[in-house]
Amino acid sequence: CPIFTAGFRIALLQLKVGADKAQNIENALAKIRSAVADKGARVVALPECFNSPYGTQHFPAYAEEIPSGETSRSLAAIAKELGIYLIGGTIPEKCRTDSKLYNTCTVWSPEGSLLATYRKIHLFDINIPGGITFRESDVLTGGSTLATVAIDGAKVGLGICYDMRFDELARLYRNQGCDMLIYPGAFNMKTGPLHWELLARGRANDTQSYVATISPARDPAAGYVAWGHSMVVDPWAKVVAEANEEEATVVADVNLQTVDEVRAQIPIFSQRRTDLYATNALKK
Repeated sequence: CPIFTAGFRIALLQLKVGADKAQNIENALAKIRSAVADKGARVVALPECFNSPYGTQHFPAYAEEIPSGETSRSLAAIAKELGIYLIGGTIPEKCRTDSKLYNTCTVWSPEGSLLATYRKIHLFDINIPGGITFRESDVLTGGSTLATVAIDGAKVGLGICYDMRFDELARLYRNQGCDMLIYPGAFNMKTGPLHWELLARGRANDTQSYVATISPARDPAAGYVAWGHSMVVDPWAKVVAEANEEEATVVADVNLQTVDEVRAQIPIFSQRRTDLYATNALKK
């Protein structure tokens, strides 16, 4: 195992997802244990919508409250059992206070506590004639808050799937000092081949950060067919580890020294003409 000045080993779990929620959770737990025991992962990340089929018709039936729901309880327990940081992919969340549904990522500490929740800000509403039409906003509400977590000296920003298309969000995270961006996502068979790798490498290049994208495994029989190809991209915008379309575990070492080197050698952050342009969070 390499020795880093600072960093960690991350495992991305490209999971099979079916109609049985309990089975989806059990499969995730088994793969988490394997990633830690067999691969030495300190951080494990799950895909978008890993406990439920992806589809607006499924979200209400599979939605849970956070952190009281069965999926959250299972993730908290396994993170504590293994002493890892766990990026809990996403699940359909039912908010206790407003009864609205959200597409939500949770992050769990090695003590099993909830470090952060991130609700998908940009909802996936697209219409490609002859390709795919999908409207998350028919059932989901968009989030309005960024989320970061500190992991072993790194600052990590969270996004979900369609959020990856919005460079402004990545820029806000870079402004906050993030070293890595993590996007659980499920691009489809139309947009995946076109844009999945392009966007992951683009956001890495924009921010000079590590980027991880975590997809469900491809199921050709599903109503929504995921592209797969979970990957880790380094701050040079190079793909350093990638899955194909099948269930797989992708492992990579995140070295914060690489982040520092890239930013020092190509110092775009300090060279921006903020007298002419800037991306700033609006005060609400």
